[in-house]
Amino acid sequence: MKKTLSFVVLTMCLVFVTVNVVSAQKALEPKPSPMALIKANLEGAYVSVTYSQPHRKDRTIFGELVPFGKIWRLGANEATQLTTTSDIQFGDQILKVGTYTVFCVPEKDQWTFVFNTVLGQWGTYQYDASKDVLKVSAKTAATSELWEPFTMKFEKPDGKKTNLVVMWENTMVSVPVMVK
Repeated sequence: MKKTLSFVVLTMCLVFVTVNVVSAQKALEPKPSPMALIKANLEGAYVSVTYSQPHRKDRTIFGELVPFGKIWRLGANEATQLTTTSDIQFGDQILKVGTYTVFCVPEKDQWTFVFNTVLGQWGTYQYDASKDVLKVSAKTAATSELWEPFTMKFEKPDGKKTNLVVMWENTMVSVPVMVK
């Protein structure tokens, strides 16, 4: 009787542990649009961008999946966020130290980057233009390389300046970033 009870208790514990391990492994599955982080050190001033990377998956991106002329979260899932530890010049305008949600209005020949003070937004569903603090336009360029994942990067800093480069499908946009 004691052996049977011990066997039942041991079996139940084993089942409990196995179920929990399997459940925990499911929670660790990667998202279809994984989160990414880029950062630049511009002579002691730090700029970082946190965004999610959707993939092209044989879709036409610009003009279809991401419509021209409409506000876009600049990635997937949560809206993209930029943090700077110093005032920076983004394009030809000054962005004050802080953390901002970054949206974009893509067009065929240029994109407008929009910096907004409302943090923690999911997509553009609660976008409020009255909370915008800066808008900067940049020309697009066609690339010969096909970018499957949506990708952002900072070019290698040159002292107090770099370029923020955004690439997806056959499109690239580059915006100068400089510490003021």
